Amino acid sequence: MPPLKAVVKNGRLLVDEPTNLPEGTEVELLVVDDDFDAEERARLLEAIEAGADDFERGDYVDGVEFAKQLLARREAAPR
Repeated sequence: MPPLKAVVKNGRLLVDEPTNLPEGTEVELLVVDDDFDAEERARLLEAIEAGADDFERGDYVDGVEFAKQLLARREAAPR
C-alpha cells in the first residue's frame, strides 16, 4: 500500500486519499523529517516500490547468505 498523505487543518490531521482498508482500521501516521526535496523523495519511493515488486516476484538475494558469500570470497582471496 502506498503511503497516505495528510494535511493539518485546525490542529487535526486530514487524510483525503482513497484506501481499501476496512472500516475501523487504526493507522499510525509518522512525520517525515528529512532533507529530501520532492524529486529525491519521488525517486526514493519509486525505488522502494521497485524493490517490493522484485521481492514479490522472488527476485532477490537473502542478505545473510550474500554476506556469507562475501566473507568466504574475502577469506579465499590471495593476500
